[in-house]
Amino acid sequence: MNNTWKIYMLTLISFVVGTSQFVIVGTLDKVAASVDVSVATAGQLITVFALGNAIGTPLVIVATSKMNQRKQLLLALVIILFGIIGIIALPGFGLLMASRVLLGVGTGVFVVTAYGIAAKLAAPGRQGGAMANVAMGYSASLVFGVPLGRIIASSYDWKVIFWGIGVFSLLAIFAVLRMIPSIESEASVSLGKRLSLLKNPRIALTLGVTFFVFISYSMLNTYITPFLIAVMPTMKEKLSLLLLAMGIASLIGSKIGGLLADRIGIVRTLVGSMAVHIISLMLLSTVSGFGWVMVTLPLLMIWEIAVWTFGPTQNFNLVSLAPEASGIVLSLNSSFVQLGFAMGAGFGGIVAGGSSILEISWVGAISVVIALLIGVFSFRRSRSLSSAQH
Repeated sequence: MNNTWKIYMLTLISFVVGTSQFVIVGTLDKVAASVDVSVATAGQLITVFALGNAIGTPLVIVATSKMNQRKQLLLALVIILFGIIGIIALPGFGLLMASRVLLGVGTGVFVVTAYGIAAKLAAPGRQGGAMANVAMGYSASLVFGVPLGRIIASSYDWKVIFWGIGVFSLLAIFAVLRMIPSIESEASVSLGKRLSLLKNPRIALTLGVTFFVFISYSMLNTYITPFLIAVMPTMKEKLSLLLLAMGIASLIGSKIGGLLADRIGIVRTLVGSMAVHIISLMLLSTVSGFGWVMVTLPLLMIWEIAVWTFGPTQNFNLVSLAPEASGIVLSLNSSFVQLGFAMGAGFGGIVAGGSSILEISWVGAISVVIALLIGVFSFRRSRSLSSAQH
């Protein structure tokens, strides 16, 4: 098998791994009912996954830095497999939470390692495209994995989905053993050196923007199934189609982000995406109570496009701030995304368990307003420093 096919194999595995993360979102009501907890409580399964990912990933990467990358990839898949076995076999909500933590750690280690392997397998000058392929597999799990999971959960027990993911994870282990060569790891970067970049005010403020944007995204995305049922009760049997439409919108947003950053600049793209994010959530909070499908669904799709326009553009922004340490800042950004996911799922659970789940949209808008204010302050501060230096 040539290296191009090996990269495509990593793309396929990243789709399976991504599905293990996102599929809970589309089946949250089913999961809550099966373990006899509220939907708000079940939402904490996203919180613990994200915390496991954000905190566990750098710890495992540093601890296994002397392993070659194939062994690191195999370790990640084994951790994922144990997490899936726990989800399927262990009783009770507490053990389900523990299994999700394990899954979060394995997923984070897999993604980081798969990026590195894909770049080394690629032909010279095509490393970026190889890494984009792996990212595409992960993104596709959000587009297709969530609605597919909803379809399966509507006809069978929700754990059937994880049986399938488990089988594919086992096959992935054998595929990596057979097809991925031993590739030496890059020089280990200590946690202290990684965290030292936070002393740079521009980087710290930029990561703060990421944090608050993804708090907002996670608040609504975690509880999107019960939110859709509350907003559009007549569409309950067509939730998989609604989730698919929103997934496609996220894919469109990812493409638009890169195009706009090149055309109108990084700052304008980031500010514009956050402004659209805020407006769409505020409008959603005013019309959602009326059950207007033809208004609510487009607003949700615009919201998805705005969020995922922000994502890749923020990556470009961070690399431009620290080009000499691009890998470290992107890793930090990923951790802040996951911390935002964790915090958003927690806040969303409080709101969803309160007076009305419909309030999630305007509370989420407040979080993006905070992100926008931090961003504007950071951009103006950078401009002032630049002017002073000249």
